[in-house]
Amino acid sequence: MGKPVDIAIVVIYLVAMLAFGFWGKTRTKDSADFLVAGRRLGPTLYTGTMAAVVLGGASTVGGVGLGYKWGISGMWLVVAIAVGLLALSLFFAGPIQRLRVYTVAQMLSLRYGVDATSASGVVMAAYTLMLSVTSTIAYATVFNVLFGTGRTLSVVIGGMVVMLYSAIGGMWSITLTDMVQFILKTVGVFFLLLPFTWNKAGGFDGIRERAGDAVFDLTAIGTETIITFFVVYSFGMLIGQDIWQRVFTARSPQVARWGGTTAALYCVLYGIAGALIGMAASTFMPDVEAKDDVYAQIAEAILPVGISGLVLAAAVAAMMSTASGALIATATVARTDIKPMLARLLGRPADTRAEGENPEVDVHSDRRYVAVLGVIVIIIAALLNDVVGALTIAYDILVGGLLVPILGGFLWKRATGAGALAAMAVGTAVTLGTMAIVGDVLANEPIYYGLLASLITYIAVSLATPRTRAEVLQVWDDRLSGRDTADVPMATS
Repeated sequence: MGKPVDIAIVVIYLVAMLAFGFWGKTRTKDSADFLVAGRRLGPTLYTGTMAAVVLGGASTVGGVGLGYKWGISGMWLVVAIAVGLLALSLFFAGPIQRLRVYTVAQMLSLRYGVDATSASGVVMAAYTLMLSVTSTIAYATVFNVLFGTGRTLSVVIGGMVVMLYSAIGGMWSITLTDMVQFILKTVGVFFLLLPFTWNKAGGFDGIRERAGDAVFDLTAIGTETIITFFVVYSFGMLIGQDIWQRVFTARSPQVARWGGTTAALYCVLYGIAGALIGMAASTFMPDVEAKDDVYAQIAEAILPVGISGLVLAAAVAAMMSTASGALIATATVARTDIKPMLARLLGRPADTRAEGENPEVDVHSDRRYVAVLGVIVIIIAALLNDVVGALTIAYDILVGGLLVPILGGFLWKRATGAGALAAMAVGTAVTLGTMAIVGDVLANEPIYYGLLASLITYIAVSLATPRTRAEVLQVWDDRLSGRDTADVPMATS
């Protein structure tokens, strides 16, 4: 059980998150408001919310744990995320923002003129759902230590808070809560945890004296591991629905480009700070068995009462920002991509009611999707102890199956819908097949073989099939140039 003052601080934080949910409700008039904050975020809000969503439990608690084990080399996971966000912001955020779509699958259909690309929504939904589950499990461990409530009840408490504020106010609520979470993470990591741990460790000289020069080796974690971080996480940043959905919230391509660039630079500093904190902790807390427990144990062991509560709240904030962003991304994909696909497979007629015809009905529908999926996240998180393997599978399929068709759509005009579909199928099959052959879902080979097979298939099939119809490419070019500024319609009800 945690200290009463620390418990009070975290409880106040959770209550504030719910209050922000109701504030967001006052800003939400239609689906565009609920799903992408009306596409109206300026530089400050956009930068904060983008940094918050990409820096979750893996970057915060996990980053400190990697620094504890590998020294400064533990920064590479977060740096890989930052590089992916930087590439997305500089080269793709502007075009993505001008497309005015809601999902990655809509982009694929718009570019290739092939409705079957909505099947990619299934992969994307699996990825975002598991991302929300792992984040829920992560912050539930903090609640377990702090409140002494037990694992299942901790999952329910945290999961209900995230589900409620996300469902009540949608992206506007998530944006405001993300800004609070961004501030908490900044204060907790840079201004509290970093100086306290370095002071406790005796500074640079004290760390070198106790731990030796090995902790300052940039490649201690292993060159192959560093490369895999960049392949999986940097590329994952380029195509994840949870990240794209934040790009859609920018009020202009310029905000998306430069706000994202600022967030990426912040992420680099965040990754370095986490590794330095873990490195320092290893000199005075040498016997922590689970590296992911280092963050919370530092807060409890060396920080004064109250300050430790703020640092624990910062950890919870990091995890909740990822969980809420992934949850609304899952709901968006489920409504926009998966529901119409299932209707076609079942032979049911499409809903002919135009989007925006009844904005209140659209928002109520959005809320139902978030609420139902939020409950599903809570159930899965309560039942599973460790979903790292499941998340890795989803991440590998996301990159192995979807990276080439998505980026290829922006970069290669000769690419065709048949090439995109074949690349998705082959990339996914090879990724899963290699996992089965290697016998280890955490191995590096599946993602490399999957990407290579997807790329070869994409080029070969595209060259062997007729070019994409001129009228499809014209619509695509109009979108990219900003000549067509209407939102792409999404499924109603």
